[in-house]
Amino acid sequence: MSFNMCSAQRPAASVSGLGARARRFSLALGLAATVSGLFLAPGVASAADKPQCELDRPMRFGGMNWESNLVLVEVERFIVDKGYGCDSEVLPTETLPALAALERGDLDINTEIWLNSVAEPWEKAQATGKVKRIGDIYMGGEAWFIPRYTAERLPELKKASDLPKFKDEFKDPEEPSKGRFYGCPAGWGCEVVSTNLYKALGLQDTFTLFSPGTGATQKAALTAAYKRKENIVFYYWYPTPLVGSMDLVKLELPPYDKEKHQCLTDPNCANPQPSDYPENPVFTAVTTEFTKEAPKLTDFLSKVSVPLPVMNETMAYMEENEAEPVDVAKWFLKNKTDVWEGWLPKDVSERVKAAL
Repeated sequence: MSFNMCSAQRPAASVSGLGARARRFSLALGLAATVSGLFLAPGVASAADKPQCELDRPMRFGGMNWESNLVLVEVERFIVDKGYGCDSEVLPTETLPALAALERGDLDINTEIWLNSVAEPWEKAQATGKVKRIGDIYMGGEAWFIPRYTAERLPELKKASDLPKFKDEFKDPEEPSKGRFYGCPAGWGCEVVSTNLYKALGLQDTFTLFSPGTGATQKAALTAAYKRKENIVFYYWYPTPLVGSMDLVKLELPPYDKEKHQCLTDPNCANPQPSDYPENPVFTAVTTEFTKEAPKLTDFLSKVSVPLPVMNETMAYMEENEAEPVDVAKWFLKNKTDVWEGWLPKDVSERVKAAL
């Protein structure tokens, strides 16, 4: 029988016949729904399977403005969103203000704390019992650098303490009688060490200490000078896209001394003495309250660790592709499964993979 037959052409049906057909149709629909449920494609989750976040509010990440931190924060945010069902937000900040915010509870998570830059403030914050160090990300490094072309032009410049003899080779455009040393961006913890080390080496009379306003300003200035083959001397840290993309030489500093370096990290160091940078542990910290509210999330964050070669590769990808942190994070999650899968329970990692 054609479905477009008009009602006048249909044979009459009894009320009881219509009811029987309706019951049979309803039964068929129910059976179809049951069968389709049995044969859902693997990986297709029902609404009941959606994870329930341990927090009833957004997680608050500290957003420092250097590349490795920006990328790792986006990696962690994707995981907590897709794997744990949590909302999150990033609060832009700087190293020392971020530590104070963590201690106050304004932040839940500081993904990257560079211990050597904030040794004294971190020790004081930890002593309050309000913050906890929960996991080591990687071992970073810091140094004073010159380009290799500068080292070849000035073969006698080997040590940071030699700089006063070469001030005219690094002329500050704003104060030509002195050289310019590019320190750490204003407000960062490494600015304290750079400033104290600058004083300890007695550079005040021969060099200006130039502290860029942001990490982006610092990188732009150094990159432009490098492309022009200008002589530059500067502080920088690694792993970073900049250090990876330039041919650089470290200036020698006096051997590392724990007590001297401890004072260099103190903004109120009364008598700074020169010391090399030690290897720099980079770790994650959270509030003590967060560990109580979200033990599963704390467990995940405590396991976040990235081998230095992988971090260098990730930073190189960012530089070569001029990619945004969120895009680099997705690249990392798609291409470095062997690194991050071990951070998570199997069900969480499967949800993250399904979302990529």
